[in-house]
Amino acid sequence: MQTKNSPISVFFLFALTLLLSGCVPQVETLEPQLNVPETFANLPEGESAKSEDTLANTIWSKYFGDQHLIDLIDAALQQNQELRIFSQQILIAQNEILARQGAYLPSVELGADAGLDKVGEYTRKGAVESNLEIAPDKSFPDPLPDFFLGAQASWEIDIWSKLRNAEKSAFMEYLASAEGRKFLLTNLIAEVANSYFELLALDSQLDLVQQNIAIQSRALQIVRLKKQGARVTELALRRFEAQLFKTRSLQYGIQQNIVEVENRINFLLGRYPQAIPRNAQRIEDLHPAKIGAGFPTELLENRPDVKRAELELAAANLNVEVARARFYPSLRLTGSYGYSAYDTAKLFESPQSMLYALGGSLTAPFINRRDIEAMYRNASAKQIQSVIDYEQAVLKAFIEVTNQISNIDNLEKNYLLKSQQVKALNESVEISTTLFNAARADYMEVLLTQREALDARFELIETKMSQFRASIALYRALGGGWQQAKDGTS
Repeated sequence: MQTKNSPISVFFLFALTLLLSGCVPQVETLEPQLNVPETFANLPEGESAKSEDTLANTIWSKYFGDQHLIDLIDAALQQNQELRIFSQQILIAQNEILARQGAYLPSVELGADAGLDKVGEYTRKGAVESNLEIAPDKSFPDPLPDFFLGAQASWEIDIWSKLRNAEKSAFMEYLASAEGRKFLLTNLIAEVANSYFELLALDSQLDLVQQNIAIQSRALQIVRLKKQGARVTELALRRFEAQLFKTRSLQYGIQQNIVEVENRINFLLGRYPQAIPRNAQRIEDLHPAKIGAGFPTELLENRPDVKRAELELAAANLNVEVARARFYPSLRLTGSYGYSAYDTAKLFESPQSMLYALGGSLTAPFINRRDIEAMYRNASAKQIQSVIDYEQAVLKAFIEVTNQISNIDNLEKNYLLKSQQVKALNESVEISTTLFNAARADYMEVLLTQREALDARFELIETKMSQFRASIALYRALGGGWQQAKDGTS
């Protein structure tokens, strides 16, 4: 009768366990709402969104045609310390996958045990051993040695996919870390390129200052000759000298900026201060890459930070399932096989010293489940956070691209007008100098036009540098820079 009722008892026990663990609290989760426009706003006239024209599909080594810059970026990708630190973070995430994979595989341990056991005679075990009949000429060992050699196994059956979901979540986190490295690559490439073009702009400004020093020095010599001939006053002479001193002082500030920008690049390259080789061509004669924005939906694939947020959301969804599964019963199988004896000479005698065991346990949380419920609610909150982070990443990417498209268009128009302004002011300098030499213009007119022409050319150089920055920012915003190059650099 007892044998017939045992399966029924086990069944009711299992049903009771399921019932007790079935009371899972309700939590809130979200789904991302992405209403991405079909095209980017503020596209210049004549420009259309073409997938094959997007800058994001251009390998950085082809996007930047300057070999000096290519060499600097390549060195940064190899030696940048922050990038090397992040590479270790990826290894940590990869090892986490191995740890999660091992959780749902059987655990088997091989071992050998040795011990000594002395029990009291007036105990249950001691009384049984003292009445044990053994050979007449032998006595029961006291204390009793214990030797064991064999294997022990334990395996949690993943009936609710708790362990497998945890492993998938770790894999998603690993992929997110890889996307994080790509995002770091795009930012690193953009930062090196921005610093490089800033260096070219400073070189142009220094060259411009030195040209003006030469022009103003010649003008001062003429004024001195005029002063000797009593054609100008001492005031005019002093004002020309003051203007020359001011222009000379500018070059030292520019030289200091050059040193700092060079060392900024050296830091990104993970090396100590040294001169940065660069293009000798003036930045005004260089032209940024043309716009190629592609479609907004491509941001979801090209932007590493968007992909990372998407993968972290997938991991958060799996973590909710893992946390929910903790409310359900856990089924664990255990077993052991080996040899055990109180005498090493008898340890491998079969079947007398052979032992084996097989068992199973079904457990579920019952009374105090607050820690499990707290982890479940935390997983839900993190899932909602991940949804918002993903939506925010997409929104940020779209706004960044739109801003830079508009910025590039406006900077191009701005540069055209400033070029015309510089041309007009350069002509004004020549005219004012000619009139001054003919005593038909005041010296203040000469100084004023020289100052305005110098300021305008400075602004023209800065506008050109802003054009390069906007082009690089658009390249980064579209997700360009991390693509695998033919030479294996990524």
